[in-house]
Amino acid sequence: MSDIVRTDSFYTMANSVEGITDADYQRVKPCVETVKSLAQTTYQSIYIIDFFRHNFLYVSDNPTLLCGQTADTMRHMGYDFFHTYVPEEEQPMLDNMNVAGFKAFYDVPVEHRRECMLSFDFHLRHGDHLMLVNHKSTPMALTPNGSIWLVLAMVSISPHKEAGHIEFFRFYSRERLEYMLDTDNWIHRDTVTLSPEERQVLMLSAQGYTMKEIAVLICRSFDTVKFYRRQLFKKLNAQSVTEALTFATNYGLI
Repeated sequence: MSDIVRTDSFYTMANSVEGITDADYQRVKPCVETVKSLAQTTYQSIYIIDFFRHNFLYVSDNPTLLCGQTADTMRHMGYDFFHTYVPEEEQPMLDNMNVAGFKAFYDVPVEHRRECMLSFDFHLRHGDHLMLVNHKSTPMALTPNGSIWLVLAMVSISPHKEAGHIEFFRFYSRERLEYMLDTDNWIHRDTVTLSPEERQVLMLSAQGYTMKEIAVLICRSFDTVKFYRRQLFKKLNAQSVTEALTFATNYGLI
C-alpha cells in the first residue's frame, strides 16, 4: 500500500504517482471531454483531481458550489480553495477522512478500485453564511501499479444537517462502510434498498402527484401507498419528498 503523508489539511500519496507522461494525459483526454459534457447537464459541481501534478485537471463552472468563484479561479487556487473556504474547525475532520479514505481505497483489490466511492459532508463559506455540501469521489484513472492518479469528484448540496457522514461504498460487493471519527475506524452498515413500489411512489411523488393520484396510477389502495411512503421515509431518514429524493440519488437507489 502507498504511504500517505499530510500536507496542511489535505495530503498526497508520497512517491506513489510517478512516470505519468504527456501521452498519458492525451490518453485520458476523451474521458475529460466526457466529464465536461456531463457537467453541462447537472447542477452539481464536478472536478477532476490530479495526484501527479497535485492540482485540478478540470473544474466545472458552478458559482454557487464554488463559493462565488469561477472555475479558473478554483483551478488556480488548487488545494488552497479548501484551506480558504472550509471552516478551520472542520479541516482536522477532512485530514482524518482523507487518510481513512485512501486506506479504504487501497484495501480494495486493484481490479475493483474504480468501483468504489467515498462520500462525506462538510461546510463551505459562501459569502456570510455556511453551506453544507456533499462530496463524492471515485478513482477515474490508475497508474499501472494501481495507485490513484485521477479522481472524479462531484459536489452537491448535502441532504444532512451537519458535517461528517463519511461513507465508503464498494459497489462491486454492495458493501457500505461508515467511518467513525471518534474511534478512527470503519464499521459495516446495512445496504439501503428500496422495493420497486417504494421507488415508484418516490418518483411519482417527485413529479407532483398526490398520494390519491399515485394510488390510482399504480392500482393500489390509498392506505397501501401511505404505507410505501412511510417505509420509504423511514429507510432514507427523510422528512419530505425532496429529502427522500436527494438521499435516494446520493445512495444510487434510483
